[in-house]
Amino acid sequence: MNDYFSIITILVLLSAVFGYINVRFLKLPNTIGLMLITILFTLSVFALSYYDNTLLEAERDIINRIDFKTVLLDVMLSFLLFAGALHTNFEQLKVQRWPVLVFATLGILVSTFLVGIAMYYVLIIIGLNIDFIYCLLFGALISPTDPIAVLGILKKAGVPKKLEAKIVGESLFNDGVGVVVFLTIFQIASLGSENIEVVDIFKLFGQEVIGGIVLGLILGWITYRLMKSIDDYDIEVIITLAAVMGGTVLAHKLHLSAPLAMVTAGLIVGNDTVRGTAMSKITESYVDKFWELIDILLNTILFVLIGMEMLVLAFSGKYILAGLLAVPIILLCRYASLLLPINFFKERLDFVPKTNLIMTWGGLRGGISIALALSLTEIMERDLFLVITYVVVVFSILVQGLTVGKLVKKVSV
Repeated sequence: MNDYFSIITILVLLSAVFGYINVRFLKLPNTIGLMLITILFTLSVFALSYYDNTLLEAERDIINRIDFKTVLLDVMLSFLLFAGALHTNFEQLKVQRWPVLVFATLGILVSTFLVGIAMYYVLIIIGLNIDFIYCLLFGALISPTDPIAVLGILKKAGVPKKLEAKIVGESLFNDGVGVVVFLTIFQIASLGSENIEVVDIFKLFGQEVIGGIVLGLILGWITYRLMKSIDDYDIEVIITLAAVMGGTVLAHKLHLSAPLAMVTAGLIVGNDTVRGTAMSKITESYVDKFWELIDILLNTILFVLIGMEMLVLAFSGKYILAGLLAVPIILLCRYASLLLPINFFKERLDFVPKTNLIMTWGGLRGGISIALALSLTEIMERDLFLVITYVVVVFSILVQGLTVGKLVKKVSV
């Protein structure tokens, strides 16, 4: 217990110090600033280790004790997605529900296969012969855009509301779908395609996705009824917290998608109708502030962790080259995967100009992709795909995240 408390204390302390440096001096969006400062800090620790490796070993010890995949996917993600969904414009999302649904399902599947095929041939060209199924697995883990990264940066980018609803809505739902696609391909890669029936794939997909959404609807409705029957902001805040924690445990027990359940519950509790009938003004203010604080705290810790994950990477020339080549490939595959749905819906829903370009550049990758890459086994080329994923995520947050606001202003002129 003392070890866990010490690690959490160190992470919160680093988050506070790096956050202060960013706000006081760099003045970058928190997501970008924290990751940049943590990477620079880790590089400084590497440089210092040539003279004294005490600090390097201490940082390595912290990272080795943290199961990043479990911490993010099984714990933090539920809180972050509920908070994100709670503050999402439900009316705009309702208008954009069909494109969001297609982006988060068909878009993910198309991107998974395009990235998998492209990376298979690119890796062969640079002298890395990797089985196609493992390249497909990489396509699945890198295709979902990260709602945690997207939400924080879009708030400051000045993206038009109807476009923001598409990007945020897609990001909130596509990580849940993406995780299910990844787990399905992971099972095929582990057991071999001859041991997996097509019906099993549809059953797993249906159970995780539909089951997760249904659980979210039930949780959202129960939370709404409980909050409507009382008027006590302290207890109502605790009810929302209990819904997230209890819902996450229940989803894992029933083998349903906890991310999709939390997104659905958050959208229900956060929509204007529920707010107007179940929450007093003071309750609404306390619920919003509480979840905003949870969101900021976990976001801060998450991006400090991502920066520190450099220490577990097996860097090599070919791996870094593969990562650099993967960046344009993934952007092109995302652009292609969005092409058909956008052309289909743009006349009916009055899309803003250059929607595909903004959604491609604004579709950031983050902690979810790294967590999934960390879950790969050695035989699935874990070290290679972890380095590629890290390069893509760092480029995504630092380069795309810093320039998406400028791109929006340029194409909106």
